[in-house]
Amino acid sequence: MIDDVEWQVSEGLVPYDEALADMEGRVAAIQAGEASERVWLLEHPPLFTAGTSADPSELMNPMQFPVYEAGRGGRYTYHGPGQRVGYLNLDLGRRGKDIRHFVHCLEGWMIDALGEVGVTARREEGRIGLWVGNGAEEAKIGAIGVRVKRWVTLHGFSINVAPDLAHFGGIVPCGIAEFGVTSLKALGKGADMAPLDRALKAHLPTFLERLTPA
Repeated sequence: MIDDVEWQVSEGLVPYDEALADMEGRVAAIQAGEASERVWLLEHPPLFTAGTSADPSELMNPMQFPVYEAGRGGRYTYHGPGQRVGYLNLDLGRRGKDIRHFVHCLEGWMIDALGEVGVTARREEGRIGLWVGNGAEEAKIGAIGVRVKRWVTLHGFSINVAPDLAHFGGIVPCGIAEFGVTSLKALGKGADMAPLDRALKAHLPTFLERLTPA
């Protein structure tokens, strides 16, 4: 239940509508028993996505980036170059049928991978995503937004490696206005995707073991 999960990394910028169609097709194939589960890492061109709880007052968008209805939970999120996006198509029918546990395990995987590249990230009660720093330095470094369709997951997470942080000014990210956003680059940990990708892959087996009932 670990070895048959496909690990896919796309080069370049993947248009959001193409990624969404690809995910929907993959989920249908998994449900039909015609494809393996998948973890897909990619980057998007600059855009905003609206989750099912999106509040139009939280979209300013002075740069006029395209806005997509994502179909996932949550509010507005930014995606763009320099941000590692991870889409997970996993069969929770095989892995416990517990969405809350899935999100908790996903957060743990991101925390483990960030720790590998020298960043101590954490959950915060009552907030969505992953956080670093304290006091005036507290900021968000990772976001989560998932959808589950007949127990197969879509969407997933994003981690800011080296995006243009000014682009987040077009929205209230995930509805949380009190705190800023940061990145690995802003924290002095480099702008290269490769170390984070290696860390995510190295900790994938532990994530799947935590997720899947014995």
